[in-house]
Amino acid sequence: MYATFYFQGNKLDFDLSLPIDISIPLAEGMNTVNAFYAPFLTTEPVKAGNFIGSVAQGGPVNFKNVHLNPHGNGTHTECFGHISPNAETLNQHLKNFFFIAALISIYPQQQPNGDRLITLQQMEEALWGIQTEALIIRTLPNDTQKLQHHYSGTNPPYLHHDAARLIAERNIGHLLLDLPSVDREEDGGHLLAHHAFWQYPHKTRTQCTITEMVYVPNEVKDGIYLLNLMITALELDASPSKPVLYSIIAE
Repeated sequence: MYATFYFQGNKLDFDLSLPIDISIPLAEGMNTVNAFYAPFLTTEPVKAGNFIGSVAQGGPVNFKNVHLNPHGNGTHTECFGHISPNAETLNQHLKNFFFIAALISIYPQQQPNGDRLITLQQMEEALWGIQTEALIIRTLPNDTQKLQHHYSGTNPPYLHHDAARLIAERNIGHLLLDLPSVDREEDGGHLLAHHAFWQYPHKTRTQCTITEMVYVPNEVKDGIYLLNLMITALELDASPSKPVLYSIIAE
C-alpha cells in the first residue's frame, strides 16, 4: 500500500505497508522507561459486588482501570498547555496527524558543569538544507536501554534553548526526541527550551507539539520520512502517543 504526498513542490511516495513504530510501549511494572519520579503505570480490575473485571480471576471480561502519568511513563506528545496556566489541551490544538519529517542523529556535547547538551551549533549543522514539518532527534549513543531507562535524578541530556529557538525559526512545527524532556531535568522551573520552541507567551505556536521519549532503532537511517503522529482524544496538555514513520519509496 502506497501513499503520495506533495511537499514544497516535490512528489514523495511512501510505503505504508512497512510502518516503523518509534514509540515505547506503555507497560506495567518497573521494567520500562520512567522519568521525573512519576509513579509507574499500574492497572487494576474494576470490582463491583460479585463482578470483577479480570478473566484470569474468574470475571467474564477484562475491564481495568489504568493509572498513568503521560509525561513520566513513556512516549508522549504535549502542547503549549504544558506551560500555560489555561486549560489548553493537545486534543484541542493538534488537528493534523501526517507530516513530512526529518530524522537526524546527534551526540550531545559534554559541558564544563557535567551537563550533556544539544547545542545551537550542532542544530545549525544538522538542519543545513533541511526544510520539513517535523524533526526527530535521535541522540547518540543509541541502545535499547532507552526502552527501560529510569531517568529520574540522572540529569539526562537536553536541548539548549537557542537550538529550540532555531527549530521554531525554521517553521518546524513538531519536535520529537528520545529524551525525557527538551529541558534540563532541574532548571528552577524555567523550561527555557519549551518556551523557545512554542514561542510562548508572546507569539505562541498553538498548533505545534513536542514528543518526548521516543526510540528510533539504529537500523533506521537518518533521512526524510512520513510521520503519522497518533494520540488519544484526551483533554489534557499531553497524551500518550504513537509516532509511526514510513520510508520514501526509492525511484
